[in-house]
Amino acid sequence: MTALIPIEADDPQPLSVALRRALDGGPALGFGMLADVPDRVPVGTAVVIATSGSSGIPKRVALSAEALRTSAEATADRIGSGRWLLALPTGYVAGLQVLVRSILAGTEPVALSGRFSPEAFAHATLSMLRHGDEALYTSLVPAQVATLLDAADDVAVRAALQAYRSILVGGQSLPEPLRERASDLGVRLVRTYGSTETSGGCVYDGVPLDTVSVRTVDGELRIAGPMLADGYLGDDELTSRVFVRDEHGIRWYRTGDLGLVENGVVRVHGRADNVIVSGGINISLDRVERIVRQVPGLHQAVVVGIDDERWGEASVIVAARGEVLRRSESDQLVHARDAVAEALGKHARPARLILVDEIATLASGKPDREAIRRIAAELR
Repeated sequence: MTALIPIEADDPQPLSVALRRALDGGPALGFGMLADVPDRVPVGTAVVIATSGSSGIPKRVALSAEALRTSAEATADRIGSGRWLLALPTGYVAGLQVLVRSILAGTEPVALSGRFSPEAFAHATLSMLRHGDEALYTSLVPAQVATLLDAADDVAVRAALQAYRSILVGGQSLPEPLRERASDLGVRLVRTYGSTETSGGCVYDGVPLDTVSVRTVDGELRIAGPMLADGYLGDDELTSRVFVRDEHGIRWYRTGDLGLVENGVVRVHGRADNVIVSGGINISLDRVERIVRQVPGLHQAVVVGIDDERWGEASVIVAARGEVLRRSESDQLVHARDAVAEALGKHARPARLILVDEIATLASGKPDREAIRRIAAELR
């Protein structure tokens, strides 16, 4: 057994030192630790991250040094290595991996201070350009990308965006309009798919990293490879249910996501459990949301399910007022409903569009779907 040390993730410099020790067999680091956490964990564990995603039961994911290193090395093999800008919380795996990749590359990451903003992003990026000739990389969530693209009329922001060899984008699906806007500006986005249980993104632009295998079983995506978590600390039952072995003894992570693999390309359709039953018909809220986000003015909208007296359940669109185009709320809803009906059928059309001052998010930058669902239920 090895010691587990709870750690604050605010300051990346001391964290990098502690993380380097953890990767070399030193005390493991505990992020976001809850009550009743043991002070010792199995040998080989480097970090334990408390996470519940955008909703659900909190889990403590145990990641080994081998898993973190393998993931970082596979990323470097795919996109190259250099200097990283840290723009995400290090208590989440996407931010933590920025530190791991920097350690393996022998570079020092630059951390944004304070609240994320286009000005802070541009200032940090341009300072990196002035003080070195390494290739630049960063990892963002789609909401951050949208904020930067909206500010790209500013010469400094646009230059900063274009300075990166690759900008990894994960945490939630990347709306195609955002990807197209970035491409038109010469911004190199890489869409990633993965989770804490896979040491972060392990599928880039639909193609698994070299050490990763992806397949489907009954429509569910499963992932295998050396980057998988050891399991959930203190929950052997959940570990055995989520991490399973096939007939050849290969260990697979059950993602809970629906999707398919065609000619080596992974396509994610959405969460298997993010489904409502409306009028007796199953509707994937992820698929509805993906289509809604193609509609101008709704690129950052979130689709959630609420109780409905007539249909049992119905979907509603929740969007920030500042994002919605200057047209009537009813016209915007009609546009979204028509798009969903054309792609999925009339039964899948959202019932309402709810405008809020700001979309609730988790510290990771993901939408806080449970909070959004509560707001939608109160305002329906």
